[in-house]
Amino acid sequence: MKDRYGSDILARDPHAARRVRSTEMAADVGLVVEDVETGYVGAIVRVEYGRMVLEDFDGHRRPFTVGPGYLVDGKPVILTPPKAKAPAAPTRTASGSVAVAPGRARTALASRIYVEGRHDAELVEQVWGADLRVEGVVVEYLGGVDDLAAIVAEFNPGPGRRLGVLVDHLVTGSKEARIADSVRRGPGGANTLVVGHPYVDVWQAVKPARLGLEEWPVVPRSVEWKHGICDALGWPHATQADIAAAWRRIRGRVRDWNDLEPALIGRVEELIDFVTTG
Repeated sequence: MKDRYGSDILARDPHAARRVRSTEMAADVGLVVEDVETGYVGAIVRVEYGRMVLEDFDGHRRPFTVGPGYLVDGKPVILTPPKAKAPAAPTRTASGSVAVAPGRARTALASRIYVEGRHDAELVEQVWGADLRVEGVVVEYLGGVDDLAAIVAEFNPGPGRRLGVLVDHLVTGSKEARIADSVRRGPGGANTLVVGHPYVDVWQAVKPARLGLEEWPVVPRSVEWKHGICDALGWPHATQADIAAAWRRIRGRVRDWNDLEPALIGRVEELIDFVTTG
């Protein structure tokens, strides 16, 4: 039968001093320790070559050896060299590219990217701006594409001077599709790339979930699209200032490329590749 009261109570001396075992702890900078031998208490401010420097409350510093003989929160510890930190993962730009360390500004390329409107330009800058500055690519907005053929002719694209154009609502049979086709067949077409997304406006290239929507509202053709969107969402839209405020509200929800539709992402990156490799 098991003895529920344990072993012989006289087998050990209850008054004998208990031996507390030290535990290992990394001597990380900032750790407050007490040297048992001298009673000196300080925070670790530097560790190198098996030595560490402690700084007390008054700012005085003293060197000590990393090893046993210290207390942390009153408990004995054996200090060990801090573990080497793994290299930090490369930071990413908003477009998902590996960020490049800041350096001298690069001279702008002769090649350019044109986008249809101010909002397009602002969104491209927000997500791809860091990449564009590294490559030396300038983005300009046109204020519409009705005169795109004349604009391309004036730019006079050629080898080493390419032109990329991002167009809204570039779908089969649209006015924008006809304009893009005329540019491709015109002078400089070989050094001009016109691409576009299928959305009526670049606002739609922001994923609706970022605004708490399942999908963007459908706006009748008879209603100006941005006004119709604001009306459907219950936002003010009587003035241009209201429309600008609505765009800031939408753009403010964009954190990086993950918040944009693939149909826009692919076209912008296609343009960047085109103007930087020709």
